[in-house]
Amino acid sequence: MSAENIVETEGLRREFTVGRRRARRRVVAVSDVDLRIAPGEAVGFLGPNGAGKSTTIKMLTGILVPTTGRLRVCGLDPTRQRRELARRLGVVFGQRSQLWWDLPLRDSFELLGAIHRVPGPEHRARLERCVEVLELAPFLDVPVRQLSLGQRMRGEVTAALLHGPRLLVLDEPTVGLDLVSKERLRAFLQEVNVVDGMTILLTTHDLPDVERLCRRVVVIDQGRVVADDTIDALRARSGGAREVVVELTEPAAPLNGLSGVRDVRVEAGGLRQRLAFAPADTTAAALIAAVAARVELRDVTVVEPSIEDLVRTLYARR
Repeated sequence: MSAENIVETEGLRREFTVGRRRARRRVVAVSDVDLRIAPGEAVGFLGPNGAGKSTTIKMLTGILVPTTGRLRVCGLDPTRQRRELARRLGVVFGQRSQLWWDLPLRDSFELLGAIHRVPGPEHRARLERCVEVLELAPFLDVPVRQLSLGQRMRGEVTAALLHGPRLLVLDEPTVGLDLVSKERLRAFLQEVNVVDGMTILLTTHDLPDVERLCRRVVVIDQGRVVADDTIDALRARSGGAREVVVELTEPAAPLNGLSGVRDVRVEAGGLRQRLAFAPADTTAAALIAAVAARVELRDVTVVEPSIEDLVRTLYARR
């Protein structure tokens, strides 16, 4: 296995025994997962409930021992070197907290700095940056139990970053957040990845998180990896329809009969029309030229298929 990758697995498998006595049976939660994540990558790890995402994350972080297979995280064996791995790993679980419930947020940060033995100047520099960017100052002295969910999640991300981890694992980091809190958190995580070069592994059902933060996605279903590629490449492979949205100067009848167009939707009394097409059939440029030859255009927009549509297509094929 290469020491250059932040995450590397080979044939990773995890089985569980369920039931009682004679009714016991073996259930395979993760089967033959091969995964490689290079330093500085931001990877979305997607799948439906029960697909094996959480089990995989627990093996990567040393919480669960694989049944078979090999894995290295930050150059370490998560099972045998769990304590050392904790110094190189930051984890945020949307449904679990690493903060002290009855202590002010500031005290939790001080305790975590001491636990990880972060030098004082280093700890203060990281904390000041998080306080500024995530706007934590107004509630640093508020007990964690009195914080709103959005405030607490910003605190959780700060807590995961104070010791300068090489890998940041995020499990549903924006669950339950309002739109403003989500956008603030996404912007900060993007900065940490791009500016600091921190590797990010993100599991979420909030697919706009993935579109904002990740260029690459790994899709897992029934314990197996069913796709591993860039978002653009997966869009091309899935054959998902793109749209050309045309705004016209005057109302027009539906623009039917154009080469490569699969569907036409008319809005605003014919002033706006949505032309769906597949990249294999035509290009946006050719389609726009064909429309311009028939009607007078006021504006044009090309709409890519969302990652939500892409993942839905992958699941349907399974």
